[in-house]
Amino acid sequence: MFMTIPSILIGALGASTDWEATDYGRNATDSSLILPLVLQYLTPQGVSIIGLGAVCAAVMSSADSSLLSASSMFSRNVYKLLIRQDASEREILLIMRCSILVAGAIATTLAITIDSIYGLFHLCSDFVYVILFPQLLCVVYVEFANTYGSICAYFIGLLLRLGGGEEILGLKSFIKYPYYDEAEDLQLFPFRTFSMLISLGTLLSVSYLTRYLFTKEILAKEYDVLRCVTNQPDPEDAPKITMKTIENKERFQAQMLL
Repeated sequence: MFMTIPSILIGALGASTDWEATDYGRNATDSSLILPLVLQYLTPQGVSIIGLGAVCAAVMSSADSSLLSASSMFSRNVYKLLIRQDASEREILLIMRCSILVAGAIATTLAITIDSIYGLFHLCSDFVYVILFPQLLCVVYVEFANTYGSICAYFIGLLLRLGGGEEILGLKSFIKYPYYDEAEDLQLFPFRTFSMLISLGTLLSVSYLTRYLFTKEILAKEYDVLRCVTNQPDPEDAPKITMKTIENKERFQAQMLL
């Protein structure tokens, strides 16, 4: 609670200031600019430099950690596990650096084309609720959940969510749920919860069906291409962790910091 006091004071100061009488020269109508404007025009130059530098440092820290985590997850969890299991550390490092460039380009495009950071936050919350929540729930509590159900649930949940339209992305509704308002182009049906429930049901049903087909040998284990039901790798074939493996990992992490 005490940490909110400086924010309240800065907001009150910005709201009560006659900005036309300052060097800014016009009214401050964008609330997201209140903090930098207060630091730049209402504080001494030293305080302004330190404050704006702290804001820039916090933004840069969050941005680079997000880019690094996204590229690391892609290179390790997608490229290494699904595309090239025998990829070397040098190859993974190259893929990670390319992923950082791609993710940075996408993030820059979103920052330029989308006006509201709060809209992006709301959209991310939607995706977490519709797509990730069923996945997390089944991974923790459902024993028979597998990769086949997870993939199907992901794409079906994404399709149903985007089908309801998204104003911040400029995406029109191509699925008209019940009670759709044609005049206002507005979804009155709780399609987000509906999409989440359909995604959850898809994950459960597809996982149970694939497990039944493979364990009852209706389908041969060779058709288990994702190797998550019966065609699982032998634990003896898994790479053993040695001191050399640990040293390679530490060297790899040190290269990423350069």
